[in-house]
This record gives sequence, C-alpha cells and structure tokens, in this order.
Amino acid sequence: MPDPAIAPFSVLDPLISRYSSWLALPGEVTADTSDENPQNVVLMPMVLRIERREPPDRTALLEAAAAAAIAVCLDERCKPGGEWHEAMRTWISGRIRKVARRARGAHWEAVQALPGRTVRVGNAEVRAFLPMRVADMPKELSRLQISGSELDADEPPQPAADAPTLWLNPDVPMSAGKSAAQVGHATMILASLLHGAGLDAALERWAVDDFRCSVRQADADTWERLHPCDDPETAWRRARVAMVRDAGFTEVEPGTVTVLAQWR
Repeated sequence: MPDPAIAPFSVLDPLISRYSSWLALPGEVTADTSDENPQNVVLMPMVLRIERREPPDRTALLEAAAAAAIAVCLDERCKPGGEWHEAMRTWISGRIRKVARRARGAHWEAVQALPGRTVRVGNAEVRAFLPMRVADMPKELSRLQISGSELDADEPPQPAADAPTLWLNPDVPMSAGKSAAQVGHATMILASLLHGAGLDAALERWAVDDFRCSVRQADADTWERLHPCDDPETAWRRARVAMVRDAGFTEVEPGTVTVLAQWR
C-alpha cells in the first residue's frame, strides 16, 4: 500500500490522462448511457445552502462549491490507506458526475453529519459529499430538491491576483446548480494537472489556502483570448489554462466548454 505521506494526491491520478483523451474527442460525442441503470450511477452530491430570507450571493456560492469539490477529493481520508480512498478513487476512475441540490434550515443542518466537506465563502456555504451510488443516497440527501437553485446575478470585484480564476462561458446560460457542478469539475481538473506536472508544492499551498478561487462570468474578449481551441495541452503548458467540457446530460449540449480554469 502506498505511503500517504509519499503520495498525498495520487487519488487524482486517473483524471490526468483522461483529461487529454476526453478533450481529443469530437465535440458532439457524449457517453452512451442507454443501457445504464440510473440507480447504479455513482456521483458526488453537492448541497447548496440557500435560505429563503437571506439567500447567498451567487458568486460566493459558486466559489464555495468550487472549493468544496476539491476539498473533499483531497481530504486526508481520501489518501491511500484512508477510509474514503477506495470510494473516491473508484469514482474518479469512472465518469465524473456531480449533482447539486439545495437546502435550508433543518435540512441543511441534517446533511452536515454525512461524510463530506463544507466550505464557506462570504455569506455562502456548500457541502460536497463522498461519491455514492444513487441507490445508496441517504434520505437526508435524496429528499432535497435539485431545481430552484437560481440566484440573481451579482457584481463581484476583479478576480484575486493570487488565486485561480474560473471563467464561465458567456454564451451558455446555466443555473446556479449546474454552474456549481461545473466549477467543481474545474478545480478537480486544475488540481490533477498540477499534480501531473509535478507541481505538488503549488497544490499544497492552494490546499493551505482552503482552495480559494475566483469565479467570474467571462466577457467575449476574455473567453476568446483564453480558450485553448484545438490545443488544450499547449494551453495548459504555456498559459496554465484548462477547460471543462460537459458531457451534455443536463442543460447544455454535449461537448460544450462551460468553464475555463486559469491558474495564477
């Protein structure tokens, strides 16, 4: 068994090679799930705290979601030999799926006891959970609604100069729940690429900073300037830009690039 002190980020290894191979596929290609039993799908649940009287800022909520997703992946318990390692490694080795649900009040408090990590940014809180089969999802999660997570757009300041920025596609409207899942994909990809490039020291510093990042809606010029187009490997090597390409299960067309992740 690998020594956790030697391979702290090895749980991400399966994602490194899959990033390049997935981006190399034609844009319209998506996974064939026609023979898939929905109850056997393994996914990472994410719960967004959206109180009725005092809803969070949309940007803060997405930044909390982005940090929570990678925080649970790189939790101490996911290291080799840890109690969460097998479940996390199995999920990362397969299809990376997430589903965002919303909760408030007692329902939010109830999910805190389930295995996962909660991150707070500003007035927003998100908890990401250990991946699980849909059939095994506890009632505390399954009873929560997926729809109704939309929040009004806000006007955040300029992105932090010392943290990665996750740029949302300006031409692809997404609900807050869908966006939360996409920025969660983005931080996972960033972390795996840093690990693959031997930049574990940078990854460790990011972890110490609680995986802080900025989530912003890109304007057309920023999107065009940063988009890797047909050469994502060069974009990462030269500009430290990665992209999230969606499989098209919900809200967007298969192959849509939803997020550009820019490492700072």
